Amino acid sequence: MQKAAIRRGIDLGDLRARQFTVADFDRFDLIIGMDDQNIADIEGLRPPGNSTPVRLLTDFAPQTGADHVPDPYYTRDFDGALDLIEAAVDGLAAHLDG
Repeated sequence: MQKAAIRRGIDLGDLRARQFTVADFDRFDLIIGMDDQNIADIEGLRPPGNSTPVRLLTDFAPQTGADHVPDPYYTRDFDGALDLIEAAVDGLAAHLDG
């Protein structure tokens, strides 16, 4: 993924993944997952009474017809994953600005 991203001028070198925590429901105004399993795992940690929205990234790119972001580790389609992510992030930005 880093090679595919760097070809687009995106440097992912300093990014590190981490586990989602219960505290993230209070830390963030919107939580985004890449697929239904991510969403289910996140929702499984939701504290009672918390109303932080949890959405699929692809909700913000309906024009793509995708219902999730396929994991490029398994598909090996790094450019396809980036295309979908970029479209969804553009839609997310428009949603947040709107």
